[in-house]
Amino acid sequence: MQLERILQMHGFGTRKGCRAMIRAGRVAVAGAVVDDPFVDLATDGLIFAVDGVDWPFLEFATLVLHKPAGYECSRKPQHHPSVLELLPPALRERGVQPIGRLDEDTTGLLLITDDGQLNHQLSSGKRKVPKVYRATTKHAVDAAQIEQLLAGVLLHDEPEPIAAAAAEAIGERLLRLTVTEGKYHQVKRMVAAVGNRVEALHREMVGGLALPADLKIGDWRWLTAAERETLGVSR
Repeated sequence: MQLERILQMHGFGTRKGCRAMIRAGRVAVAGAVVDDPFVDLATDGLIFAVDGVDWPFLEFATLVLHKPAGYECSRKPQHHPSVLELLPPALRERGVQPIGRLDEDTTGLLLITDDGQLNHQLSSGKRKVPKVYRATTKHAVDAAQIEQLLAGVLLHDEPEPIAAAAAEAIGERLLRLTVTEGKYHQVKRMVAAVGNRVEALHREMVGGLALPADLKIGDWRWLTAAERETLGVSR
């Protein structure tokens, strides 16, 4: 694939703009500056550098981010900054978007991609992908609340009760809840339905993928092939 096309595909601008970047000596491959925009490169395992920053060639960009509070999971936020502002401009230009949405005040594991198939597989309620949350509650969590959550609670505008896939008290006011439907404000609404209230919410896991322990709040990194396998999706 021609180098200018590779840069354009990865969000570095128009063909003309990418061509100018290359000719200005801002792009390197294997540690050597490449100033020919039309050079053909094998893309398998390719890593190129723009202004000294390495970028892997990826047909689809998928990354994991440790979402902080105070950011909206939207390309067009209304009240708070978009979580996409935490990413480099090239990724934003590439058109990545969050897989599902976490509320502005919810923290934790957020997957972001431009892979539409992956987004659909993980977002679709029909696929029952488990998502694990740790909720800090206003009142103590008791056995009756856990029993109700596991049996199912009726939420407004839902035709049938929705049950947690798993629920356990991990502290006096700490609840670990696993849901598979992905309904709007689901965890907060379910906890409210049993007479309690969520004061803070953190997503720990999606599918079999846990939030990397070494990923600091606000930081992101590429999703590895091994991590992708834990999601339990076909691609």
